[in-house]
This record gives sequence, C-alpha cells and structure tokens, in this order.
Amino acid sequence: EGTPLTGRSLPGLSVGLRTQVQAGTLPKPTIWAEPGSVISWGSPVTIWCQGPPGAQEFHLDKEGNRVFWDREKPPGPGDKARFSIHYMGQDHAGSYRCYYGTRTGWSERSDPLELVVTRPYVKPSLSALPSPVVMSGGNVTLQCGSRRGFNRFLLTKEGEDESSRALDGQRMLDGQTQALFPVGPVTPGHRWTFRCYSFYRQSPRVWSAPSDPLELLVSGRLRDRPSLSVRPGPSVAPGETVTLLCQSGDRTDTFLLSKEGASHRPLRLRSQDQDGRYQAEFSLSPVTSAHGGTYRCYGSLSTDPYLLSQPSEPLALVVAGEAHNGAGADLCALTPDYTVQNLTRMGLAASVLLLLGILLCQAWHDHGGAEMQPGAEHRDPAPPRAQEPGTRASGVGASG
Repeated sequence: EGTPLTGRSLPGLSVGLRTQVQAGTLPKPTIWAEPGSVISWGSPVTIWCQGPPGAQEFHLDKEGNRVFWDREKPPGPGDKARFSIHYMGQDHAGSYRCYYGTRTGWSERSDPLELVVTRPYVKPSLSALPSPVVMSGGNVTLQCGSRRGFNRFLLTKEGEDESSRALDGQRMLDGQTQALFPVGPVTPGHRWTFRCYSFYRQSPRVWSAPSDPLELLVSGRLRDRPSLSVRPGPSVAPGETVTLLCQSGDRTDTFLLSKEGASHRPLRLRSQDQDGRYQAEFSLSPVTSAHGGTYRCYGSLSTDPYLLSQPSEPLALVVAGEAHNGAGADLCALTPDYTVQNLTRMGLAASVLLLLGILLCQAWHDHGGAEMQPGAEHRDPAPPRAQEPGTRASGVGASG
C-alpha cells in the first residue's frame, strides 16, 4: 500500500499532528467547503467543520487514508475549525469527513463532503432539444456533448432547488460522446438554469470545465401574443438583409426571436416604444440558406425574464434555392437571370481549351516524328548548334 495522502505529503494542505481515530457518540458535526465543493485547478479552498460549543479539537478524514488527514484547534472561543488547501490539485479531490473531540470523548463523523477539481479541459456543449423555449408543463431533453472522449457526464441545476445527476456517454458516428438528460415538467415556479460537466469514469472527481449556462424559458405565462412580420418579404435571395419585426400592444421589456428546431438560445432585444406599441427589429444579414426556416417571437418582462408570452404566429422564411413552390418562382422573377450568359462563357472557354489542346498535340507529333524517322538528321536544313565540350546534342553524334 502507498503512503497515505496526508497534509504532510501534500504541501497545499495545512498540517496538524496525527492521532488515532476514535469512534464517539457525540452528535456529528457539519462540514462544508468555501467557495464551494467544485474547485478549479490551482485555486484555494477552505473546508469548514462545525460542532457544538465546547468542541476543543477537530480532525479531518479523507477517504482512502488509514489515518486522519489533518487536525486543527479553533483559533479562539468558538465551535468550528478551518482546513485550508492553498492550491487545489488532483490529489486533493476526494471524499472528506470531520469529527471533533471534547473533554468527554469524540463525536461521530460528519456526512461526507465530495471535493471535486475541474481541469482546464475544453468545456462540453449544452443544448436543449428541440428548443430551450418550453411551454409551461412541457418536457425537454438537454444534450451534453464533448469531442474529448469523456465517457461520463454530469448535469447540474442551479438555484434554490439545485440538484445534479450523472449519465454514461454514448459515442456518436461523428466521434462526439454525449448524454441526453430528460427534464420536466417545466413549471414557472422558479428558474431552470443548467450546466454540464464531462469526465472519465475512472476519475469521477476530476471534471472538465463547466459548459456555458443554459436557461430554459417558460412560454405561455403572459397573456399577450406578439405579432411577427418580415421585411422585405418572406422570400429572399442569399446575401440580402432581412428584418424580422416583433410587436406588441402590451408592455414588453424584451423580445425574443426563436427558430423552430434550433437548440441554441433565442435572440434577445430590448423593446422600443413606437407610438404606444412596443417593438424590436431583428436583422439577419447577410442571409444564407441556414437562415431559412420557421420563426416565432415572444415577449417578456424584466421582473421575470425567463417567463415568456404566448408565441406569435409562425413565420416561414424562404431563402432562394431551397423552395420548390410558387414563392421560389416569384423570387426568380425579381432577380436577374444569368443562366444563358454563364453558359455562353463556359462554352467559349471550353472551345479555347480544346483548340489549344489540338495545337499542342500537333506540335508534339511533328517534333516526335522528325526524331524517329531514319536519316532525318541529314535532311534538317538548319545547321547544328555548337555544343559544349563533352556534351551530346539530342539526335546527333558528338561534335568533333
């Protein structure tokens, strides 16, 4: 067995004297970490252990060590002690418990504290399927993915009702590993903000950096239903500028534009008051085929920005080259048709290339035939060029 991971063997942890662990009957203490139990690599962390008044000494255990990790006495009158890790590393990650001693004996061990270190790996991605906008009472699937080969993923929910759960990752055909977390029913009682981490199954307390936060938005909580229109029209050519106008007659602080089937966050814009109507203009420029699709807009108030109005009526945006209906045909009538001109240029270029090829073949044939024909060098009227001493001219003997 290896050397126990004690404070003396890890310089990042403050050191105390070691004594034999004794089980006790006093009430167990409380243990926690500041600033939290998930610490980035190289950062400091403090483990606190709190017992009842009269506690004279605190011991800290780390899972896997046969002797206690560290011992501290309260610096003054009080009921808690601190254990400092000045530089968080992989060896500090693990499960900790603490206990205390009084004049009458030793307490029970505290509940475990899981201390996790996050390394500067590439953070995973987190998206909502089919969309982060969810009707009140609806369900959604959160997808956490990574291209670093991690085989385990953890989803955390932030806020008052924070929670977490882990799933094994599945490798996809594109090389990414991912886990799908079902979430719901989504209710408007509190905010739904998530992050995810990725790690290897054999190192469950060494995680990647966290994903960007993802907040679910609950629609249908405001009675208003905004309107959505488009300029210059619902059918556009690639490269044009399109403006989607979201309007409402009720007070609206922010408008959100969502694309059907898009897992990314909706676009947000502060509203502007125009003659008693609230509105926001979302500009898409330059338009590409990726912008084609169905859009809806929502309104929200600054007091509860995650609660949205009813969705607007859907608006379908068609980009030229995608549609096979009348809208696409109308667009063709509005834009110049260069098909005939392009075909003419291509034909002319092909003719020039063909002529050059014929001329090159003829020249090669003439030159090669003259070399292969017997006695051709005697019929060549041109005098031979002078050669450098020791060199040979192609097709003739050495010069005398």
